[in-house]
Amino acid sequence: MWTLTVDQVGSRRVGDRVDALLAGLAADSPLVTAAPGAVLLPFERTVGDEVQAVIADAGLVVDLALHLVRIGGWSIGIGAGRVDTPLPPSSRAGSGTAFIHARAAVEAAKSRLRSVPLAVRGPRADLAAEAEGVLVLLGSVIDRRTEAGWAVIDRMSAATGEPGTRQQDIAAALGISQQAVSARLRAALWAEEVAARPAAARLLRLAAGDRHDGPRDDEGDEGEAG
Repeated sequence: MWTLTVDQVGSRRVGDRVDALLAGLAADSPLVTAAPGAVLLPFERTVGDEVQAVIADAGLVVDLALHLVRIGGWSIGIGAGRVDTPLPPSSRAGSGTAFIHARAAVEAAKSRLRSVPLAVRGPRADLAAEAEGVLVLLGSVIDRRTEAGWAVIDRMSAATGEPGTRQQDIAAALGISQQAVSARLRAALWAEEVAARPAAARLLRLAAGDRHDGPRDDEGDEGEAG
């Protein structure tokens, strides 16, 4: 499992944005409804301007992390590992190594040396670092994307599952040529992002110890502690 601990950047300067973030990540939000049952404990304010959630699907963790990079203003910590059961009604009462790793990750994400404020920690430091590397690379692509690129990508994403929607339809909606749509998609590295997201999710699963690709979470932590 994965715990996401997310802390607002510069709240004294821009004001508290937690309520707006929680509204955008509610159970009926498009991001969450796209992965039914994946949110074990929903996002909630834990302390100050920090929010936390427990997620059971690595693909949704990737989607949430990159969404947070896009909207900006958040330090994103992803903790891979064990979540103790039975689950409490609130993540604030949760326990397990995923929570410990998420705390370490969000603190690391706050470093001013990071171009993308995102970090991953888990029982296997090497696998967590690999997952972080791919996510930071994807985050860098997203962070540098222009509004023109997003205008096309958002329409492409919304059209997923609608075979009748083509690039020429998007071009007509935006009042640009089909060639311009293709050029924007290339410049935005959209196809590359889509292709790399599953790799990020797989590395997160490995970092959490899924599929017996590494030691159990408690074994890894004991080794690090010793």
